[in-house]
Amino acid sequence: MQQHARLVIIGAGIVGCSVAYHFAKLGWHDIVVLEKGKLLEVDGSSAHAPGGMFLTNSSKMMAEFAKYSRAFYDEFNTEPDEPAIFGVGGLEVAYTLDRLHDLQRRKGWAYAYGLPAEVISPSEAQQLIPILDPKVIHGALYTPRDAVAKAVRLLTRITQAAEAMGVVFYGNTEVQDLEVQHGRIAAVVTNHGRIAVEQVLLCTNIWGPLLPEKLGFRIPLQAAQHLYTVTTPLPALANEDVEVRHPLLRHQDHAMYFRQHYQQYGVGSYRHVPLMVEAHELGARGGTAQLPFTPEHFTAGWESATELMPALRTADLVTKFNGMFAFTIDGYPVMGETPVAGLWSCVGLWLTHAGGAARAIAEWMTEGTPSMDLREADITRFQPHQTSRAYVAERCAQNYREVYDIIHPLQPIERPRNVRLSPFHPRLAEQEGYFFQSGGWEVAQWYEANARLLETYAERVPVREGWAGQFWSRIQGAEHLAVRDGVGMFNLAALAIIEVSGPGALAYLNWLAANQLDRPVGKIVYTSMLNERGGIVMDVTVVRRAADRFWIITGGSLLPHDLVWVRKHVPTDGSVTVTDVSSGWATIGLWGPKARAVVQAVAEEDVSNSAFPYYSTKQLTIDNAPVFALRVSYAGELGWELYTPTEYALRLWDVLWAAGQPHGIIVAGGGAFDSLRLEKGYRLWGADIHTDYNPFEAGLGWAVRLDKGDFLGRAAMLRAKEAGLTRKLCCLTLDGPGALLGKEPIFAPGGDGKAISYVASANYGYSVGQFIVYAYLPIAMAAPGSNVEIEYFGERLPATVREEPLFDPKMARLKA
Repeated sequence: MQQHARLVIIGAGIVGCSVAYHFAKLGWHDIVVLEKGKLLEVDGSSAHAPGGMFLTNSSKMMAEFAKYSRAFYDEFNTEPDEPAIFGVGGLEVAYTLDRLHDLQRRKGWAYAYGLPAEVISPSEAQQLIPILDPKVIHGALYTPRDAVAKAVRLLTRITQAAEAMGVVFYGNTEVQDLEVQHGRIAAVVTNHGRIAVEQVLLCTNIWGPLLPEKLGFRIPLQAAQHLYTVTTPLPALANEDVEVRHPLLRHQDHAMYFRQHYQQYGVGSYRHVPLMVEAHELGARGGTAQLPFTPEHFTAGWESATELMPALRTADLVTKFNGMFAFTIDGYPVMGETPVAGLWSCVGLWLTHAGGAARAIAEWMTEGTPSMDLREADITRFQPHQTSRAYVAERCAQNYREVYDIIHPLQPIERPRNVRLSPFHPRLAEQEGYFFQSGGWEVAQWYEANARLLETYAERVPVREGWAGQFWSRIQGAEHLAVRDGVGMFNLAALAIIEVSGPGALAYLNWLAANQLDRPVGKIVYTSMLNERGGIVMDVTVVRRAADRFWIITGGSLLPHDLVWVRKHVPTDGSVTVTDVSSGWATIGLWGPKARAVVQAVAEEDVSNSAFPYYSTKQLTIDNAPVFALRVSYAGELGWELYTPTEYALRLWDVLWAAGQPHGIIVAGGGAFDSLRLEKGYRLWGADIHTDYNPFEAGLGWAVRLDKGDFLGRAAMLRAKEAGLTRKLCCLTLDGPGALLGKEPIFAPGGDGKAISYVASANYGYSVGQFIVYAYLPIAMAAPGSNVEIEYFGERLPATVREEPLFDPKMARLKA
């Protein structure tokens, strides 16, 4: 075995071999792939995977991974007598009317991400799979680009292609340890010797947590067993001579899936309690991704299978096993550079997405920036509590339970809860908050104590019915209007603060940010932080606290990601220190036209407009509490973000609450916060903006200073400015009644059925009296007055592009 490599890939399953191929195509040399079992017939899931590829996903990233994988695998479908992939399409049947309704939503995702799809009748479904009983279903979603892949054939051909480009594969080679020197990966130690390395990529999937734990960090992933069987030949398929002719089939209401094997049928079941296996237990369980079949967990699934396909009732099962697949805590892969420099991860993937993820990680490691937004897969997304054993066990098992469930986008997780509580939480509970989680924090969407506000605002808050009305309350609209009319307090304890200090702080941050940060002490700057492609990595507020000390204020759920980005580029000369000071501060948002009256009643300092203008900061004493106040507003109203040391937080809350009573103060939740910000056109990172978009496209060009000198992403922004816009983030309003939740496909009026975009953000604008949508549109359709159609559960809703912002366009209320 060779003793040095530029890159060692650990794991030769479908991810590992696909990654090796893509690195070789990008011109890398000296690549070694290590597999602990036999090559091709690997120990991992690839060797037993049934091969089903359903491409449609709620996540654009996952859909793009799947689309690319489908095309990539097709490149290896070179032998007609031994196909590597069968392009038979996919069928998802609706056993319930709720499922049939949801299939319209799934069709919308397919359209949004460029996939063909059609909701068909039971009889049309039977035409595609003749042994299916149409009487037990209400309809089905047919997705013709779905496929069934032969994993081992793909592995063989991709491996051969990689070997032809110089990649070296070693089977029966177990990685026993990783050596780290000065924080950087140095070597891979195996049962056959040591390999000095420049970089290592983990493609170890269900074994993913093992090596990282040796190095002091965790990948939050577990293996889950699910049952797979193959029947004896079915008389109904007696003359079948094609291995897979029928579409891949899912019976999601009963957590089942099916695929044809010539005259036999494969039946896969998730319809049993989670059978989770921790990575360190895998060796004792046989060391492969297959375990003995547990028939007691298959009874309910087999009943469902024979009801849906009566032809199975006379069959026996000739193949039976429990196969293991990787489940992460949020259903997305874990990709990116780990805390150990040069050690990368690409785990938590199944065959459907492996090819696309392989291309993405190879581009990322080659060019320094992925060519598509990978925020959902980024290894830096996890909060500290999310890698604990208890949390991983709970969430991975729940993701297994919900693998085929209908999940509402606003549906809060059931457990674990109360992981992170703000100092204000007792007061929020007294207000009867309806809580969801954000980064582990308990954050209220609305407060039942505000139901009384509907007596005043009921006529201005439309009723939402059906899907859009779930996990929503009209109280949100009443809170919104009460803030616009008076004053509201917002729990902002989840806001995060990254402090950057030192003699090099200004120069460093001015290079990292697109806006000009060389402003006087006390000034606030809104800015994007970009990658080399000009994509928006961070969307933050920066405050200059002193000549050599700055605060970067970001969302609490984004802190791990943003903190890594800021630290990644720090000068090595010691001139800059980066510190997370979030836990030392708690924040209250106080906004509305009566906010000044509330603060002035209890602050020792003058907070008039002349003494405390918009976009400035001031140290205040409010009652007994020291407060650092920012005159900013994500709600689009007069007011402040009030930062106080955590130990003063509850006192500050009570003082402001008491001072606000003469002014009708309320506590407002996250639902009102979102609708308030949409009326003002404020962007939300992860929805409206992320690394797929640059600031010019996002309408944030005003916060880019190309003339300030060099900054990260400047070259890309200069190219973008010269090229001009091809798309633009637009504000739209629905022409009639309706409600949307996001990701719905958008069409040109009378178009050919191909979506031109999808909804980024949506909510009702209670002050403007219209439903607001934000979406990226082709520049030819981005002018105000342009018309589009948005499909919501199969119904086309007309919408019109509008000038933005819809509310207070002259900023008069903010600057009052």
